[in-house]
Amino acid sequence: MKPADLVVTPMGVRFLNRMFPCSIGRGGIVPARRKREGDGGTPTGVHRIVGMLYRPDRMAQPADWALPIGPMDLWSDDPKDPDYNLMVRASHGFSHEKLRRADPLYDLVILTDWNWPMAVPGRGSAIFLHRWRRPGYPTAGCVAFAPQDLLWIARRITYGTRLIVR
Repeated sequence: MKPADLVVTPMGVRFLNRMFPCSIGRGGIVPARRKREGDGGTPTGVHRIVGMLYRPDRMAQPADWALPIGPMDLWSDDPKDPDYNLMVRASHGFSHEKLRRADPLYDLVILTDWNWPMAVPGRGSAIFLHRWRRPGYPTAGCVAFAPQDLLWIARRITYGTRLIVR
């Protein structure tokens, strides 16, 4: 492990010698081999950071490589979809999640390589780093932070930063 890794611990996420409170999936931490779509688990493993998305109507670009979320942007979470676990555009005939939400949950999203880019159907769609609803409120499997902590992290992650979940 390196200081530039985001390491999930029982006390929060350690990153650059700081500790950040976080929320994880309602199913707790699950072994990667048992992760399934809809189980609410945060999978163990070493997950590379592969992208960053943000709402340009709500915030400034947090990093020069962050991409804007548009009104038609979705994320496929349907194992039957040929584009399962990929960003897609509306209208989309399979189950999906809107990336441009009315609430602020996805105003800033950091993407990991969980089950990506060659997704295994049913193994679980995206594990994002995003804003929490409130402290301690579980996610659907993602890792969530206070908005100011997520922004601080987003401004400092670099090529090679990984999310490590044990």
